[in-house]
Amino acid sequence: MFKKLAIPALSFLLFLAATPASQAETVLEKTARTGVLTLGTPLNLVPYSYINDKNELVGLSIDMANLIRAEVERELGKPIRLEMVEASDVTTAIPKLLSGEIDLACNTAFTWERDRFVDFTISYSVTGIRLLVPHSSPIKSEENLMGKRIAVVPNSVAEKTVKLAQPKAILVPVATLEEGILALKNKKVDGVAGDGLLLDGQRQALGVTDTHLIPDKPYMSYGIACMLPQNNPAFLRSANRAIVRLAENYVRGDQATVAAVQQWIGPEGVAKVDPEKIKSFMGYILVTHEQIPPKP
Repeated sequence: MFKKLAIPALSFLLFLAATPASQAETVLEKTARTGVLTLGTPLNLVPYSYINDKNELVGLSIDMANLIRAEVERELGKPIRLEMVEASDVTTAIPKLLSGEIDLACNTAFTWERDRFVDFTISYSVTGIRLLVPHSSPIKSEENLMGKRIAVVPNSVAEKTVKLAQPKAILVPVATLEEGILALKNKKVDGVAGDGLLLDGQRQALGVTDTHLIPDKPYMSYGIACMLPQNNPAFLRSANRAIVRLAENYVRGDQATVAAVQQWIGPEGVAKVDPEKIKSFMGYILVTHEQIPPKP
């Protein structure tokens, strides 16, 4: 069901430069013609998009993509099917968006560099850079990081954040957050720096539960959004309406919506998040966007 990327990582920028900025057919036109909306997604990004123990592709971003699919159905007035294509990270998702192989890719943070090539929806979740440490760890603040071994993915936002927070920390390169968490479990490092939601979800998936995240307020925060091809204003509007509709339902306490979100991020979710923080973020979305009037 999933396709593999054939573009070498080193040719990524050359590929972007050679790819046309727009397609002759818009996403909504193609979706109306085929009845299919295609999502590019990772398969192991807990809690956003991963394969569970029932061999099902699940997660917060999969739910968000289905809400966008439902909004597109309303727009087009016909049934739309959501299909999945593997896109392990942003460097594989953007070329697939530019080539038209996929129509949508979620669980991505906005950057100005990425915005040169694709468009972003409004954010549907918020996260930030934090540290995963053992419960018994003496690390409580930036000062405590001096001389401590901190696992980081090279060239990541987490690496840059730790360097700024404490230049005297010892940075230990790891290929993935999973590798870093296993190194922490085996006491090869004193902490792991990364996206707080991903760290929390991955540590639970690996059974490394004698750990916790610090600080309570991330070193830096950022939104998580969906990417889509440029020059698709109607599709972007539909995707944003889906996110605003989710926020409206969450803030007004719709039980199905609250349960759907909190199974991934919430007090008992795959990643533990204070529900008041979720509600505050959803409320911010509503403050900055017109509410969707109910159907007569």
